Amino acid sequence: MTQAFNIADLSTAAPEVILSAVAMLILVLDFIAPRGKRDWLGYLSVLGVLLTLMVVIRQWGATRSAFSGQYLSDPFALFFKILFLVSTALILLMSIGYLRGEGVDRGEFYGLILFATLGMMFMASAVDLLILYVGLETMSIPIYILAGFLKRERRSNEAALKYLLMGGFSSAVILYGIVMLYGLTGATGLKEIASSLTAGTGMFSNPALILAMVMLAAGFGFKIAAVPFHMYIPDVYEGAPTPVTALLSAASEIAGLAILLRVFLVAIPGLQVRWTLLFYVLSLLTMTVGNVVAIAQSNIKRMLAYSSIAHVGYLLIGLVAGPERGISATLLYTLVYALMTLGAFAMVILLCVGEVKGERIDDFTGLAQRSPMAAAAMLIFLLSLAGVPPTAGFVGKLYLFGAAIERGYVWLAVIAVVNSAISLFYYMKVTMAMYMRDIPPAGLALSPSRPLRVALFVAVVGTLAIGVYPGPFLDLARASVAGLW
Repeated sequence: MTQAFNIADLSTAAPEVILSAVAMLILVLDFIAPRGKRDWLGYLSVLGVLLTLMVVIRQWGATRSAFSGQYLSDPFALFFKILFLVSTALILLMSIGYLRGEGVDRGEFYGLILFATLGMMFMASAVDLLILYVGLETMSIPIYILAGFLKRERRSNEAALKYLLMGGFSSAVILYGIVMLYGLTGATGLKEIASSLTAGTGMFSNPALILAMVMLAAGFGFKIAAVPFHMYIPDVYEGAPTPVTALLSAASEIAGLAILLRVFLVAIPGLQVRWTLLFYVLSLLTMTVGNVVAIAQSNIKRMLAYSSIAHVGYLLIGLVAGPERGISATLLYTLVYALMTLGAFAMVILLCVGEVKGERIDDFTGLAQRSPMAAAAMLIFLLSLAGVPPTAGFVGKLYLFGAAIERGYVWLAVIAVVNSAISLFYYMKVTMAMYMRDIPPAGLALSPSRPLRVALFVAVVGTLAIGVYPGPFLDLARASVAGLW
């Protein structure tokens, strides 16, 4: 009989064990922390994340399974765990001053972020559909709460309600796809599903299997905000606290992409011809709708919401191109996307002082005169989002589009280049406000938060470093997908 649990499982899942312990410790310490003096809980959370990151890095290079083969610690999972933990550390640094300024300095905010990250890490390591679903809900439930953390603001309550309803619906769709796969194969393990489908006669033309694939694609499409499953995203981005918006954009959506890659590449590779066409169409729609609608936005959080939708379209190019070069380019672009998006949202928080929320493009008016360094940082993030050299965004798009061309998807790459050119229009609206307009009579205040400035510095350095010297990061992405199939 297969042993359900042994102590070695805890060693394999050590990063998750440590992070969950830190999250629970934060919730307990919040009861004894004096009101208005809870910054140290944020710093403690960052230390916990960095400790977890060290353990993940030490596990690099080894592939180990745990919990009867339902959990896998391999380079693919470890790559995403590193990405999630780095993003979480930066988001926590961004949150410390923001919570104090909004008057909601509560320790449970940090604990919920850690639990959401814990769910993302489980999703990255899940090689069983049940563990995948548990990780998905572990991530989603804290984010539902975080989206409505500003309880006195109506739009924050609206964001939480919309995200809860759409998140619950998408989870149900995913669960329906899981049930159909189990009914067809009698297995929940991804490799076992693939083996059962290959052994069956005529399984890949079975309408029930095609429907299961569509259900999973639709459910994951909601999680990654692909068109036409994106409608709730702009309202959630606008209404949620800005650090939570950054978490959604730079971590939650990427976690959805990670499980999408794992499920489609490992469990149902026999349907690759069908799902490649499906994701081809989704990629075209997502990048085009995201970029075109972003042009009309005056709220920068809504603009970045549609921008993130467009970038999901770019990320799907790698899945269409596959196998190794396309997927490795996708992994590289997730790292690039996380850094430049986190930097952009950090700039929004930098301008969130007093009555000014930093959420409108007009709030950036005259920033170059008030703080040339801050304006230069925002310009770097905007250029990277648009894919202008020598930033990381250019390198990421170069490899993604190159993979598509190599596999014969020339028109997909051409349309992606056109969309990148369109994105320059709305990104440059922010640049014009910063550099070509004078400071308003009321002045322009910046947040004094030092942790926020540390997060900004890391994002700027990372965005430039990948753009100037992408070799090591591309090698890391290639090593992460080497054993995925």
